[in-house]
Amino acid sequence: MANIQKYRKPDFERDQRVLELLSQTFPNISAASTEIINLEAILNLPKGTEHFVADLHGEYEAFGHTLRNASGNIKRKASELFGSTMRDSEIKELCSLIYYPKPKLELVKETESDLGDFYKITLNQLVKMVRSVSSKYTRSKVRKALPKEYAYIIEELLHETPDDTKKTAYFNRIIETIILTGRAEDFIVAMCNVIQRLSIDQLHVLGDIYDRGPGAHLIMDLLAGYPNFDIQWGNHDIVWMGAAAGNACCISNVLRMSLRYANMTTLEDGYGINLVPLVTFAMETYKDDPCERFVPKLDGSESDGYSHRDLQLLAKMHKIVVPAHI
Repeated sequence: MANIQKYRKPDFERDQRVLELLSQTFPNISAASTEIINLEAILNLPKGTEHFVADLHGEYEAFGHTLRNASGNIKRKASELFGSTMRDSEIKELCSLIYYPKPKLELVKETESDLGDFYKITLNQLVKMVRSVSSKYTRSKVRKALPKEYAYIIEELLHETPDDTKKTAYFNRIIETIILTGRAEDFIVAMCNVIQRLSIDQLHVLGDIYDRGPGAHLIMDLLAGYPNFDIQWGNHDIVWMGAAAGNACCISNVLRMSLRYANMTTLEDGYGINLVPLVTFAMETYKDDPCERFVPKLDGSESDGYSHRDLQLLAKMHKIVVPAHI
């Protein structure tokens, strides 16, 4: 019995400390009960969409497009909602608007004869899309994803439907007033951004953001403003971290990979690295050497942007940073 009491006391003290910490957030039984009810309810919601991407290698445009269309998830949602009422071509147009709302609206304004009718139809379609992609989440989570300037209006549209005869006039008047006040374009852009954001609950980046492509720094900027993501760093990323920390071997390898794929954009434009000393040294050292083995690896479309002289210079720079035994 003495031994039992001996081990119970530390457990009681630990539990007491935990309860004291919890009491700072939940000061009474009512607050604690509300949180328990909320968490238990959340556990029974459908699991949000988790998106996995890997080997980005600086391909900013492709990565941005993948996020915008949620790897086809938005197109599938649109087909489920409107497959029996819209043509495939119309669904593609709607999805294109969701992916790139601002440029698409500019094109629409050049060709659409009745913008008021277009806005009305499109806003109703977007409300249905937002309602569909937000169905897996709590109202609180959806509210946090809404732009502040339109949060109240979007919430009203999401929780009232034109199918409810008692609220039909209310719902329709919101749509009409958005158009009458000249806010239709801004509102459409805001709704499209909400659809993109809610279509992916959690983004998992599985390594190798850097090397090869020119936009690794842009990918990092994009992720910095992304709401829910995590990164498993890859070997290419770690080499760039080592270079940023000043490791000579890593610096040499970053330069080697950048020159191998003729990708100086990340170094020069992204991080402001001055490569003039390397250019000068390479031209002096290999002035009469064609360095054919070190010409950058490019496909046909990429090589169009480089002259023969450019490629020769990159080859000389490449040879400078490659270890002598390779």
